[in-house]
Amino acid sequence: MNDSTSVARQAASAPVEAALMPPVEVIEDASGITLYADLPGVPREKLNLHVEADTLTIEGEIALPTPEGMEATHVEVAHPRYRRVFTLSKELDAGKVGAEFSQGVLKLRIPKAEHAQPRRIEVRVA
Repeated sequence: MNDSTSVARQAASAPVEAALMPPVEVIEDASGITLYADLPGVPREKLNLHVEADTLTIEGEIALPTPEGMEATHVEVAHPRYRRVFTLSKELDAGKVGAEFSQGVLKLRIPKAEHAQPRRIEVRVA
């Protein structure tokens, strides 16, 4: 059995914690993509982003404070976590991801790799 098979089996057998999938909007332009993810209730310190190889993972833990001495009698947020995983195109430069987070909205800017950028070719007169 090779290493990749054993790693795949370990990953498949590991318990996966249930999470909400945040809605996203992806906009592509000539220089890259901009991804917006709605993560209401997630404070900045509970937001985790990471890129490994060609995989982008967005994770956030919802922090809904309950006033002292009170307890919830009805809860519509059954899973207090968000998680979304994306496979990035080889055209994108995963090493240059930029992130902003404001009012529960995450904005990621992922530029295209230099080899995938449009470029103008100068034509000289002979």
